[in-house]
Amino acid sequence: RLLPPQNVTLLSKDFAMILTWAAGEGYPPDVTYTVRYESQDRLDKWMKVPHCKNIPRAFCNLTCALSSFYVKVRARVKAVWGQSQSPWVKSQFKDYYSDVELAPPVLTLNVRENSIHVSASFPLPACVESLTWKYDLNLWEAGSEDKVILCFVSQQKKYEGYFRKDTVTINTTALRGNYCFSARALYESISLKHSEFSQPVCVLLNHKG
Repeated sequence: RLLPPQNVTLLSKDFAMILTWAAGEGYPPDVTYTVRYESQDRLDKWMKVPHCKNIPRAFCNLTCALSSFYVKVRARVKAVWGQSQSPWVKSQFKDYYSDVELAPPVLTLNVRENSIHVSASFPLPACVESLTWKYDLNLWEAGSEDKVILCFVSQQKKYEGYFRKDTVTINTTALRGNYCFSARALYESISLKHSEFSQPVCVLLNHKG
């Protein structure tokens, strides 16, 4: 009989709820894993996760399998090799709504004659596109600590594929020189959460000659 998987953890990372684990001692290289989950409002009702049945990898993305983002869930995993199965090992409880960890958005800059269009996007699971995300957008002159903070709300109907897009237009008539932009994602659940700021993107504005 196989020993149980080790270090079974339900974690939230970059907008996703992921179960991770490590192989037990003495596992053969072709061992596979099967994952199920239960929600706190339906205890002892373990739901199958079709895309995480007999998988070779040691993680399972549960985000879009969850029946609710507002109820705590936990998951369990077992190892399978031929006719041998390990005992199930359970994770701790978590819920997406209050535990979600955000990733910084990716900024795209489109410089026009007297304005700049800044688009913020980030990979989102399709199942969470109904939730409302916000961004803090920082703009400052390179070499200066005087940052101008702007805030804009993502439009729920503006997205392409799995990437949410939202654009803010900034009048650059009075800006001259090298300016940098950085943004972080915001989400208000039980408390206000935010991601780290994205890597700065800098452009030269109204440069003559």
